[in-house]
Amino acid sequence: MAQDRVEAVERALTIMEAFNAEHESLSLSELAHATGFYKSTLLRLLGSLERFDYVRRGNDGQWRLGMRPVQLAQRHNPSQQLAALIQPLLNQLAETTGETAALLLQQVVPQGTDVYCRLSALPGAALRHELQPGDRWAAHGNNPCPQLAGGFMEYLELPTVANDSRQWLSLSGPAGRLNSTEARQALQNARQTLENTTPLPGLNS
Repeated sequence: MAQDRVEAVERALTIMEAFNAEHESLSLSELAHATGFYKSTLLRLLGSLERFDYVRRGNDGQWRLGMRPVQLAQRHNPSQQLAALIQPLLNQLAETTGETAALLLQQVVPQGTDVYCRLSALPGAALRHELQPGDRWAAHGNNPCPQLAGGFMEYLELPTVANDSRQWLSLSGPAGRLNSTEARQALQNARQTLENTTPLPGLNS
């Protein structure tokens, strides 16, 4: 109903909707043209959106979506189902190998491609890779591994449906404590368990 409308909120949402696949970054002038708002109004709204990471302003002066919309999207039911399905496997991997187990997801961002830690399980060892859900880093081609000084990461890609994000199971920790063959076999066993209990591909669909 009309009395339930909050004009500032609707204007902020109008700004958010101006960004799409064809317009991942917009200047202030382009946002003014797309929304019909005065630049002074836009700057006030963008300031609030930026504080909560809904938008970001780059060094080039262009505005882009921040990471907050992605984080909100990951709270929907499929993500919760994914956690319930895979977290026990990660816990088992961490316990049996003594290394950090994780589910990694690929995310396209304005600057390129990031890898995002969706779920993780840490071993009891004091010396370990402290990888936490929400950690992210830039991807290096098809390699999802972060830079780990004195450490290693072994990974195994999971099947996905068309247009879905790539995803990997991973084991990581200090170099030399777990060899690549053992880590790879542990990941393959976990993937086989997953395939036997859920319809692959498309775990995160």
